[in-house]
Amino acid sequence: MSAPRPDTSPLDDVIPRIVANFTEKHAARELALGAARAIIRASATAIRAIHRRDFEAARERLAEARRLNAEAMAALAPHPDVYHAGFLHDAQKELAEAEAVYALATGGPLPTPEGANVEYAAYLNGLGEAIGEARRMILDRLREGSYRGCEELLAAMDDIYAALASIDVPDALTGNLRRTLDTARGILERTRGDLTMAIVQRRVAEALRAELPPSTAD
Repeated sequence: MSAPRPDTSPLDDVIPRIVANFTEKHAARELALGAARAIIRASATAIRAIHRRDFEAARERLAEARRLNAEAMAALAPHPDVYHAGFLHDAQKELAEAEAVYALATGGPLPTPEGANVEYAAYLNGLGEAIGEARRMILDRLREGSYRGCEELLAAMDDIYAALASIDVPDALTGNLRRTLDTARGILERTRGDLTMAIVQRRVAEALRAELPPSTAD
């Protein structure tokens, strides 16, 4: 007597459901990938506008990046495996950085993860990378002969670095924050040296001018 034929009928239901899930997942992934690339572009454009002091343009690009981020998060909400694949984290990091740079340039409060609508690891790394953009702001002002706000920016850089350095959890949870901090520490030390030297030189120049006798016309 021959063995009974195995029942493969469940596949008639299972395979279409899997294909439908993969089709939906692929569509969500493609939408989120496009949004992530656009978030990175918009955030980078916002930072460039901030350095040009074109804050209206910066706000427009930040609003665009926020909208795209919300769309990508909504599309990937049913697919946590794709959500945590990494590409959206990178985009959110750029968005968090741009939000922080805008706050540093305008003297406003730094964003929160909830306000920026980004994951914690992306937020922390974005803050760390904003330290480099703050250095650029200081150097731009020094080249213009302006010291206004430079020491305040340096103090903010110090505060951000100290806050991030206080986090003692594995890199797997923070998105390799330690690497970001290593870079930020070097940037902070160089900026402190550059600003200190510029201030000393200004004071020496002012002292020399004060000691010179007034010029007389021939």
